[in-house]
Amino acid sequence: MQNVRLRLAAALWLGAMTGVVVLSLTVIPQLLENSPRQVPTWVAIAASVVQSGVLVALAVWAGVALSRSLGLGAPAVEAALSGSGAWAALKPQLIPAGLVGLFVGGLLLFLQRVAPAELLALGQNMEIPVSAKLLYGGVTEEILMRWGLMTVLVWAPWRFVQKRHGLPRPAYVIGAIFIAAVLFGVAHLPAAAAMGAGLTAPVVTYIIVGNTVPGVLFGFLYWRNGLEAAILAHALAHAIAVLIGGV
Repeated sequence: MQNVRLRLAAALWLGAMTGVVVLSLTVIPQLLENSPRQVPTWVAIAASVVQSGVLVALAVWAGVALSRSLGLGAPAVEAALSGSGAWAALKPQLIPAGLVGLFVGGLLLFLQRVAPAELLALGQNMEIPVSAKLLYGGVTEEILMRWGLMTVLVWAPWRFVQKRHGLPRPAYVIGAIFIAAVLFGVAHLPAAAAMGAGLTAPVVTYIIVGNTVPGVLFGFLYWRNGLEAAILAHALAHAIAVLIGGV
């Protein structure tokens, strides 16, 4: 069992870091072009990868250490690593992930139409490649926010209030879903500021609400179906937005 957990941690960390590397290589050079600071590109990329690597490691460790006791997990990945039928574990996740992915993809297209003019102008000067949206958005963000943060937020009241009796109460899980989703939205503010966006009330509201709603849905998928469902839905949403609207 311990060997499987170590392999699970390694697989999730490597998957998340793929997104980190792709995003760092493609986005940081664009940010530095508009930055007055004379920081060598390779230094900025290396610092980003190292910092993100530590955060990902913490999130992966939290999920691996705590998820099983909470009734959470990554069943398909675990089954693949243990050789016990990954497809059987993944198949029940596909329809829920597909439905949420379609809805969130449509939401992203709608949000693009009502975005503040300032963000639309910045978007024309910043190109985030599809690979970064799928790998960082779909994989890395879900491992950080759901597997890591949401798991800890469920664990805390289960450990200290419920005293580890049975599975966490639904109220604890739902609360964790919403808190993680709001923090998911807030976490996008520094990136917007780095791109040059002024954090005005319309911009902040748009960013937080626009990321919180998908975050809630991804959180429910993680709870009810597994981490893979959240990852697939997130990646599918970006794929739909790119294919239909170039978002």
